[in-house]
Amino acid sequence: MKEGGVHAVHVTIAYHETFREMVLAIEQWNRWFEQYPDLVFMGRSAADVNRAKQEKRTAIFFGFQNPSPIEDDIGLIEICHTLGIRFMQLTYNNQSLLATGCYEEEDSGVTRFGRQAIAEMNRVGLVVDMSHSAERSTLDAIDISSRPIAITHANPAWWHPALRNKSDDVLKALTGSGGMIGFSIYPHHLKESSNCSIESFCNMIAQAAERYGVDSLGIGSDLCQNQPDSVVTWMRNGRWSKQMDYGEGSASNAGFPDQPGWFRDSRDFNNIPGGLTAAGFAEAEVDAIMGGNWLRFYENSFGPLPV
Repeated sequence: MKEGGVHAVHVTIAYHETFREMVLAIEQWNRWFEQYPDLVFMGRSAADVNRAKQEKRTAIFFGFQNPSPIEDDIGLIEICHTLGIRFMQLTYNNQSLLATGCYEEEDSGVTRFGRQAIAEMNRVGLVVDMSHSAERSTLDAIDISSRPIAITHANPAWWHPALRNKSDDVLKALTGSGGMIGFSIYPHHLKESSNCSIESFCNMIAQAAERYGVDSLGIGSDLCQNQPDSVVTWMRNGRWSKQMDYGEGSASNAGFPDQPGWFRDSRDFNNIPGGLTAAGFAEAEVDAIMGGNWLRFYENSFGPLPV
């Protein structure tokens, strides 16, 4: 990350974990912060991004890809925020207590608990993330939330029709309300998968800018580095299934797919600005997409609502 000039990262610390299991993940990160203080520290506010840039370090912002750590206790939302959590997805592919995931056949929208959870997340400064959620649930969350929400890692379905990618209707509603979309570089979300070119990826971002403007666009790489394939099994299956859930992969590709050659790890963030420039973006627009838009979103999202 240091070589790639990455000064802030949204790190997943929960997929299907309970509250206690999530706390153990924070304990592990706290050890890393202690062991590698020259490289990483916990991020809590947008000011920490600027601090990381000045100190040539990386601020680590915690996020959940599932609401499982709050269990069925709305009071845990504020406690999680106090512990440093700044993003929480309302679903991870399946139906949750809060909303419907994108792999379900029926999308019943945001639930009663979900509506109250969104209000509490808005109050404390925990970002609503709908990256793995179904269409109606995502539109509901955009409408219900009093603060702009995020889709931190997905791409437009009009570019590549993966289950996890988002419709034009969703992206119009998201960006029209001040929300953020982080474009994913995970192969299952890319046109031509691992063979996707940087030209195709950056031209997709240019098309998105024409449709929605530049201000709500960012990178949400969905990058998994140096992780065993057993992590993919935990992501997809957790403890809820006895059958292997291959997601948008296939039985022959049950593990992590190969990354595109131009984005193998965090060092390759350096390749994206040139691709965006070649796609027609001005220097200020490149800076916004590479981090400026996310920084503004952090500034407006991580603190409590004014009383």
